[in-house]
Amino acid sequence: MEPPNPQQFQQFLSSVLSQRGPAALPYAEDVKWLIRQHLLSLIDMYPSLQPKTASFTHNDGRTVNLLQAVGTVPMVYLDRTYNIPVIIWLMESYPRHPPLVFVNPTRDMVIKKPHPFVNPSGIVSIPYLQNWIYPSSNLVELVRNLSHFFGRDPPLYAKVQAHPSNPNPSPRPTPTPNPHPPPSTSFPNHSSPVGSYGIRPAIPPRPVQQPPYGAVKHDDPEEVFKRNATDKLLVDLHNDIVGLRNAQEKDMDGLFNAQGVLKQREEQLKQGLKEMQDEKEGLEQQLQMVLMNSDVLEGWLRENEGKATNLGNVDVDTAFEPCDSLSKQMLDCTASDLALEDVIYSLDKAIQGGAIPFDQYLRNIRLLSREQFFHRATASKVRAAQMQAQVANMAARTSQYAL
Repeated sequence: MEPPNPQQFQQFLSSVLSQRGPAALPYAEDVKWLIRQHLLSLIDMYPSLQPKTASFTHNDGRTVNLLQAVGTVPMVYLDRTYNIPVIIWLMESYPRHPPLVFVNPTRDMVIKKPHPFVNPSGIVSIPYLQNWIYPSSNLVELVRNLSHFFGRDPPLYAKVQAHPSNPNPSPRPTPTPNPHPPPSTSFPNHSSPVGSYGIRPAIPPRPVQQPPYGAVKHDDPEEVFKRNATDKLLVDLHNDIVGLRNAQEKDMDGLFNAQGVLKQREEQLKQGLKEMQDEKEGLEQQLQMVLMNSDVLEGWLRENEGKATNLGNVDVDTAFEPCDSLSKQMLDCTASDLALEDVIYSLDKAIQGGAIPFDQYLRNIRLLSREQFFHRATASKVRAAQMQAQVANMAARTSQYAL
């Protein structure tokens, strides 16, 4: 059967990622295009991996339909290339969080125990997954790292089948080893055969470490030295990355704090600007009122300018006529009070200039102050009488309206 071409994969991904409603995949809308590009780049670099959709069951029992890349990852071990079957699940939070990677052994494979990057359930945990950084991390680099780490320490081995030591059949069957495959998810296997694998006779007295899948393991000193040096470099690199990441997180925390302060200042500036705009509107309204009053006064002056010339000399004292006796008495007291205030001010200037003697100044000040006191007391009594008259008038009007 011919393998699907890239155009079919493009159509498939465009179709499943554009679905809406209950059948839609649970990915954020703003990252679906990036997910599509990651998968297309992956199948372009590694045609042995194919994108599919399948149901994934979480530990809490929830079942969700997700994208996965199923196939084999090539690795080089002892100058020979082998294929490791894997399943790469793109979780709901992908690509902001790393995918979930499983090795998917066939019935004639077992997972190496213990393995530094693969647990007995088949879950893969390599530094690239632990240090996943959005949006720079992607599936192509992930598979390259898987190939590198699997080549250093293959995670899968061929099952060892025991052959009877006696070539002639006997009534007692020779027991064969019964390796228990590690627990794995119920995902469908979509892997192809991964090279040839050898069958070794079982040696009951002494357990022997099984060779990697499809190869015989030799402890070459040079290989051991290279492996140890590579491990040391990876550990140092991992520590450097962790330190750099911590430093960047501290810097980001400082920047976030500064951003919070700037936002507070922004709110304060907005509030101050709003208050200034409100004050400006109030001042503009007051200006309009003043301009209107100025126009009214100018119009009144233009209308009465001719009347003032016809009247000739106007007596200021007779220009305003009080409406009642209390108002006339209040006007006289206020005028006398202000006149006495002007006289006292003039005496102060005269004594400062030495125009009058000091004893005469004191005598005049005493007399004027007494007279000013009487005028002010009278004005206070008149003001009280006016208030009583106004209250009585208002009470009379109220009773009249009530009737």
